[in-house]
Amino acid sequence: MNPGLLAWTALPLYLAGLLKRRFLFAGCLAQAAYLLARGIMLGRIPLIGPHDTLIFLAASLVGFSAFFHASSERGKMFRVSLGAMAALFTVVAMLARPFEGPLPPVLRTYWFELHVGLSFFSYALFGIGAVLGIIYLGQREAALEKSQYRAILSGYLLFSLAMIAGGVWAYLAWGTYWLWTPKELWTSILWLYYSLYLHLRLRPGWYGKKAAIAGAIGFVVVLFTYLGVGLLMKSSHTF
Repeated sequence: MNPGLLAWTALPLYLAGLLKRRFLFAGCLAQAAYLLARGIMLGRIPLIGPHDTLIFLAASLVGFSAFFHASSERGKMFRVSLGAMAALFTVVAMLARPFEGPLPPVLRTYWFELHVGLSFFSYALFGIGAVLGIIYLGQREAALEKSQYRAILSGYLLFSLAMIAGGVWAYLAWGTYWLWTPKELWTSILWLYYSLYLHLRLRPGWYGKKAAIAGAIGFVVVLFTYLGVGLLMKSSHTF
């Protein structure tokens, strides 16, 4: 079977997931199988460029959603929102050209793989937090905002580990932990944004609507850090 067919198969599964939850996870499994097959074929971790990383992000969104799914009516809204997001990321990924070449020397380290993997796991959790926050604004159920907080806190912890791994990778690649590139600056802004969110969330008066809005806005910062910086600015993170 052509591995590329697995990636395309995920799209109709995610769309079918708007109706039935099990199709979402079938799409996630199809994309995981595609990335595994690609990794075996290339002999390296397939997380270079928008094609691979968007597929990884879509699969991670759906995979982590299992920990935050609700069985009530709001669970249906959550499923539909995640399915639509995963489908959109999949479409954009399939329009992007896969990176097929060998890794540049600066990427040939497990610290890079750890940095990228943890980063996109955290992006997925931040995305889930944004969806939960938006649903909360319509439903005003306290459990939704609490779930948003748990998703963002989990993403923040993983993102902090990703930054540590990225610093070690930078030192091995360039002999310094910090290069003042646009990507590194925006990564720091993203980390500081969620640090502020978590700090304010513990203060009186920041539960509920304010926290939900702040958590949802954070994913806009995530998308700009991930895609906007790469498209608009040159950086050592562009390969």
